Parts: sequence; structure tokens; C-alpha cells
Amino acid sequence: MKISLGVDGGFDNNDPEYEESYEIVILPDYVSLPFPSVELPEKVRLAVDAVLMAEGAERKEQVAAWTADKKNISKYAMNLNQLDNGIIVPPTGWKCAKCDKTENLWLNLTDGSILCGRRNWDGSGGNDHAVNHYKETNYPLAVKLGTITSDLEGADVFSYAEDESVEDPLLAQHLAHFGIDFSSLQKTEMTTAEMELDQNTNFDWNRIQESGEDIEPLFGPGYTGLVNLGNSCYLAATMQVVFSTRSFCLRYYEDQSLKRAFDTALSDAAVDLNMQLTKLAHGMLSGKYSIPAAEKQEGIRPRMFKSVIAASHPEFSTMRQQDALEFFLHFIDQVERTHSESPSIDPSRSFKFGIEERLQCPSGKVAYNQRSDYILSLNIPLHKATNRNELEAFEKLKAEKHAEGKEVSAEEIVRPRVPLKDCLDCFSAPEEVHDFYSSALKSKTTAIKTAGLTSFPDYLVLHMRKFVLEAGWVPKKLDVYIDVPDIIDISYMRSKGFQPGEELLPETTDEDIPLADETIVAQLTSMGFNHLHCQKAAINTSNTGVEEAMNWLFAHMEDPDINAPMSKKAQSSDAPLFDQSKVEALVSFGFPEELARKALQASGGDIEKATNWIFDNPDASNSAPASDAALPDGGGRYRLIGIVSHIGTSTHCGHYVAHVYKNGGWVIFNDEKVGVSKNPPVDMGYLYFFERLE
Repeated sequence: MKISLGVDGGFDNNDPEYEESYEIVILPDYVSLPFPSVELPEKVRLAVDAVLMAEGAERKEQVAAWTADKKNISKYAMNLNQLDNGIIVPPTGWKCAKCDKTENLWLNLTDGSILCGRRNWDGSGGNDHAVNHYKETNYPLAVKLGTITSDLEGADVFSYAEDESVEDPLLAQHLAHFGIDFSSLQKTEMTTAEMELDQNTNFDWNRIQESGEDIEPLFGPGYTGLVNLGNSCYLAATMQVVFSTRSFCLRYYEDQSLKRAFDTALSDAAVDLNMQLTKLAHGMLSGKYSIPAAEKQEGIRPRMFKSVIAASHPEFSTMRQQDALEFFLHFIDQVERTHSESPSIDPSRSFKFGIEERLQCPSGKVAYNQRSDYILSLNIPLHKATNRNELEAFEKLKAEKHAEGKEVSAEEIVRPRVPLKDCLDCFSAPEEVHDFYSSALKSKTTAIKTAGLTSFPDYLVLHMRKFVLEAGWVPKKLDVYIDVPDIIDISYMRSKGFQPGEELLPETTDEDIPLADETIVAQLTSMGFNHLHCQKAAINTSNTGVEEAMNWLFAHMEDPDINAPMSKKAQSSDAPLFDQSKVEALVSFGFPEELARKALQASGGDIEKATNWIFDNPDASNSAPASDAALPDGGGRYRLIGIVSHIGTSTHCGHYVAHVYKNGGWVIFNDEKVGVSKNPPVDMGYLYFFERLE
């Protein structure tokens, strides 16, 4: 199934219609010549025709318009158990068996029950009765009533067990079991793919963050919106906050003209990040494209910027929704690489800061690890909620209503309120590190880890870890409010460094580290895991088995040192994973030999992976501390200037909105719409941007 925007046979996205006319303008005197004209030389006519026929960035994006992912055949379809319970489904008049819902109904293909679908983020949709039925019965497949037609390929079949939309090759047979003649049915409801498309292209302005508010539109420099290109709100929200910072405004707007960017661009300016960022900055900050219009705010379409910034990232190249945090980190990484030879003008450094971790084992000796980062990711301690009495009363009310078969209303819901200070304290609080190998005790033990900042950036970005994994690796979004003050002081979070009287742990030698069980490593690598990660998993679980090692892998995949190389002995008792020619190849790229060896050790001897490892681990180079010494630093007092909020159950669905503090007031940026924010959602942020107070 293909759903397209703005192409033949696709959905009409209400783009305005224009009458086109052409002229040839000769610069710098702006002499205009009509086109077409028989008086023009043949070469000129051919050149103009070539320009007009060229496929631009916008057209390329439209050709790659929204296409739903190809569905897999459900593994439950071919042998689906269908109960002989005598249920015959009528052709019309459907209603949820557990509530009064008559829309978004799903027919379970095992027992014929008709139940409503999932509740959406905004309270619409269903009451979760279909998915709850699966949890009670484990009947895996359901089809959405209203999507079944004579063309069964268009029917929306969902597998709760596989948690995705699927194909059912025997759907006609499964429907006939309940007396359904699909040949006579007409489509009356949208599929989930169509609903997602509808949600992302016609998002209701009044229901996002500031529900019911009459938003006063804003125009002029700095108030230009970014048109949604199809699930690109994560990009729009992030870039609005980024270009509210002095460092990015100076680099790409005030200190950089479009002509200069074009003159210094690569041979093809269309794929030059510096050129496209300058173009985007001038579009957003000049005010030329934010002029009061009779009907709506137009905004600008950042198609070429999206194409360039996504070129090196397979996920951001798609039309799917993405995580705003992941995009911000990818964007900053690309900007930093662009300025590798000119760090003094690199605006990404205004976000960069140092982190120091201190580990103390029971021997009393300590070890220090340093790294740099662009975001401070914070856990949310729900047990620190300041409204515990209200929460207890709400839980009691909810239990009473559920016993009566009723649902609590949106107005009755009470969410935990956690102060930001408690989230910051979690970062600095002592933490137990189990299975820590102490080179002083020559054995594994439990160490105490604390962390602090070695520098305070010009702009501090706080990431709230609202998305957690429950039992069974089921993702869940924490429904919580964070009380964030306008001004914070993190001076107490500065790392003290190595202190007089402390004694460092001795360096670990090859003899200290045990060997990994190669049988366990081989089984894990055959599943697609990184070789180095598998060795660490086997060693850290004392070679007890594949399952234990796999559980360790899942729990430590995001560890900052997961790619750090181990000793040669720990890697293998056999020959090295690479030969000298690979080292020399990396050295020929300009990398130091020691860094090349570390990268190859961490990447199983693969040159391409080793190159990526070097870029992903800038602190691995011996020269990293020297460059980090120039990181911006200052006091620990910050003012809140930007919020990126998320609505939805996952970072890869729903909607992102930005709020930015400008000229003494808050402004809401919702794709192309820009207006005065009367009630900024300060307590609902996913990313918070703070500016250091001088």
C-alpha cells in the first residue's frame, strides 16, 4: 500500500496554486529580458530550458513522499486457531463489546469479539479494550472493521503478539469463519497508516500543548516557521531552539552572508552543510519569509537542509518520525566535523562540556574517567514527587471507577510532579557499580561511582529520560511533570578532580583480565552482536552462559565505555584480530598509530568500522584532552531559553513542538505556525535548553 502527499493519486495537502512566468535577469544591473523569446540566442534558450527542466530538491522530496513500510506476513496467520463459538458478524451496526464506541473497532480473528482500539495521546481513539483482550487471551490477530473491502490487501490487520501491522494471506478464509462476505463490504474507516498520515499533516494547532488558547501569530525576523515535510516536526522544533542561540546566529547569519557561503562551498553547494545552514539561517532569521498573510503563516520548507543533514544517517533520510534528541546529537556531530579544521568558529562547542567520573573501590583507592558530551541526560526519580497525597487519592479513585467499569476523565488524572533539582541530584548521586574489577584487590567487587562536570557550557541541554523499559523490554513513557524554574544553579555539580591524599588504582595489566569464553562469544556474534561487546559480556558475567551474557549486553549497550578497547589478551588467546597493513591504512588517513590500533581492536579489525569508531569516540585520541582544555566555561547559573516538548507514546510517533524565550516573552513554534505563548508547557519538556548567565 502506498500513501503519497502532493503526487498524482495521493492525498491533497492543500498546497497553494500559482501562475508561473519567467524572465532572464542580468546581474548586477538587473536588466530583464522576457522568456520565452525568439530573439534570444539558441544557446541561451537551451540553457534556460535546462534550468527549468532540472529536478529540484523539492521535487525529489515529493517523489520520495510518504510510503508506508512493507508489511510482513504474520507468523500466526497460517495456523491461526479460530474458535467454533457460533459467532456471526453482521455487515453493519458494529459496537465495542465493552463500551459504547462505534468507531475504531477491531475484530479478533480467533474468537470473533469486536472491541475498540487503543487510546490516542489526546484522549481520542478507543479505550484499549482490543489490546487488553489480547493480554487476557493471547489471541494474536485482529482486523480493523471498516477497512475490509473486496480488495483485501487494503485491510488493516494487526498482530498484537508481533506488535505491528501485518499481512494475513488467509484473511478471506478467516473472515468467512465468522460469516463475513468481504466482496460486498465498502471501506468506511481509515487504516492506521492513513490515520498516522492524517495526524501528521493536519495536526490540530489548538490541541497541542496550549489547548483552547487563541494563539496570536507573530511575524518578522526570528519568527519564521518551518513547514512539516512529513513527520519532520522533530527537525523543526530542534532547529528553532538551536537558531535562538547566539553562537549559531552569529556563525550562520550575522557573520556569514549567502554569497560568502556559496563562494566557499564545495563544488556542489546543494550538498554543502555550511551553505545549507547559512541558507536556513537567513530564511529563519531575516524576516523575509515571515510576513503577515491574509489566511495563514507560510513558513519555509527546509528540504535541501534535511537532505544534506540526513545524507549520513539512514533513519533521518526516511519520512518517519524520529527522536528529537537523536537528531540534535547527530546535527551537532555533523557541525563539529564540518569545523574540524577551524574549531575557533565552531558553534557546536557552545554546547560542549566535560564530565568526570570517580570510581572508588573498597580498598579506598580511586580511578578517574573523563569524557565530553553535548547533553546531560537525567533520570526522573518518581519517588521524589511532591504531590504524593494527591497521587494516592487519584489511585484510589481510579481503582473505584475501574471496579464500576468506568474510566477516569482527563480532568481527573493526577500526574507526579518532580522538581528538576532532584533530577540533577540523581546525576551526581553516588551509584554502586557491581562486578567492578579492582586492580588493587585483584578481584571483582562493588565500587562507588560519582560524577561531576569539569566545565560549564555556554548552553546547557538537559534531556529528561521519560522513555523507560518495563519488564519484558516493553517501552513506556513516564506520565510525569517536571517543575523547572526559570533560573537554575548547578555550581555544586562541578567536579573536584583528583584530591590530595587520594591514591589512584594501579593500571590493569593483561594478567589481571580473564579470557572470554570463545564459545559464548561465537554464539553471540552469530546473532549479529559486535565482537568486542560479546567479549565484554562474557567476561563481565564470568563466562556463565549465553543467556546471562546477552542480558548483560542489553543492559549495557548504552554505556559510554562500551566501545573502549580491552587488552590484547582479553580479546583473544589466538592471533590479533587485524594485521599491520590495516594499521598502516588508518595511519595513511592521518590518524595516529596508537589510535588506529585502539580503533581496530574495538571494531574486530574492520577498517570501515574502525574509522567510524574514531569519529564516535573523540576522547580516545591522546590529543583529546588538549582540545577539551579550550571548552567554554564559566559560572553555574543558567536561564531557561528553550523547550522541545513531545506528545505521544513514543519518540518515533506523535508530535514535537518548540517554545523559545524571545524578547521578554515565550513564543510557540509548531511547524510553520509561530505565535505568542500564553501558557508555555514548562513542566512537560523532553529537552530543556539553558543559557549561562554571565
